[in-house]
Amino acid sequence: MTQLDPDVERATTAGATTPVPAARGDAAGNGADAAPGTAVDGAAAEHRRKLVRIRRSCYAAWAVVVVLWLTFFGFPFDRNRLLILICLGLLTVSIGRRPLLGVIRDWLPFALLLAAYDLSRYLAIIIGLPTHWHLAVDVDKWMFGGTVPTVWLQEQLKTAQIPWWEIITSTVYMSFFLIPYVVAAFLWVRDRVSWRKYVIRFVAISFAALIGYIFVPAAPPWAAARCTAEQVVDGPSNPDCMFSDPADTPDGGLLGPMTTHQPGAEQYVERISTRGWDATHLMAARKVVESGQKNSNMVAAIPSLHAGLTALIAMFMWPRVRKRWRPLWAGYALTMAFALVYTAEHYVFDILIGWALAVAVLRLCPPVDRWWDSTGPKISARFSAWRARRAAAGAQVEGAGAEGSAAAGADARGAGAGGAGAW
Repeated sequence: MTQLDPDVERATTAGATTPVPAARGDAAGNGADAAPGTAVDGAAAEHRRKLVRIRRSCYAAWAVVVVLWLTFFGFPFDRNRLLILICLGLLTVSIGRRPLLGVIRDWLPFALLLAAYDLSRYLAIIIGLPTHWHLAVDVDKWMFGGTVPTVWLQEQLKTAQIPWWEIITSTVYMSFFLIPYVVAAFLWVRDRVSWRKYVIRFVAISFAALIGYIFVPAAPPWAAARCTAEQVVDGPSNPDCMFSDPADTPDGGLLGPMTTHQPGAEQYVERISTRGWDATHLMAARKVVESGQKNSNMVAAIPSLHAGLTALIAMFMWPRVRKRWRPLWAGYALTMAFALVYTAEHYVFDILIGWALAVAVLRLCPPVDRWWDSTGPKISARFSAWRARRAAAGAQVEGAGAEGSAAAGADARGAGAGGAGAW
């Protein structure tokens, strides 16, 4: 008894009136029809395996590049170098999964906007409005009954020996230069819609903070601890006292004196955002960060972008992660705020303004998302139609050129044949 091919059996069972000639071993039926499909499937599977091998090799090469970079150049605190490393990693992730040009298409505008932000920071220096030295100090004293929280925290917690938890505060402070971009890369791989929303909010809060730096330049606590009221009466942005030793400043400068201190600890407010790395012997990392701090806008304190962007990330990721991860994001934002105040990088007033800015950006961006959801497809369709018209026009030009060439060739052959006959 001849056994039918499963496809033939299904067709017969379904009531197909025309039998399919595909008996087992029938070269004219099964062999001739199935072999091409099997060959195509086999070739596709082999192609996929090849792409997996290439992707894994690129993973390994990218990891080697990152390790070598960290070994010889240290951590890439510079945003542009960090984005290059991230995009190289995303290119490896995309091999065999999505078009590689998509990485450039999506990340290049993001990188250009951030580069524009970096350049625009110099507007604050060019415009040169007077720097606020007393504003945040006075607000903090008003909120906390005459006490500056930075002064109180260093009185109570700063010790001569670096405690273990200062490693955490230094790491959290440093994470501002890494976590926002890691989150962007994670969302780009997992959820492109959320990635687009995140990028819009990232850029929005950065430029909103820039407005504050331009029109309300303000000195941070570590600078106020080094200067007296007489030295900053005209609102300078980079007075000589900012670069002096706080131990030489009488009565704690604008912050006021420390009334108590832990045994062996310095009796003045210090900038200690990188001190925790001394305990881990990461002196190179500390020097890189401190060099970047010196080359940045040192009176860009209101609002605190460290606090604002961290809070924005925590609130943005809150509904997108499982419940067990939510306390981690909330704790991250709160730990960043504590680290900024304790290490004399920001006042509580700066933190609150940064948080308020994050809430405002999250509130105001959804209308932009809805506008893009309704307008974006139209723009994409018009762009696709324009490209199609250009391709069609190009094809017509090439066709006309080919017809002209063919006609000219025919004429030439005819003329040659006529000449040969005459000869």
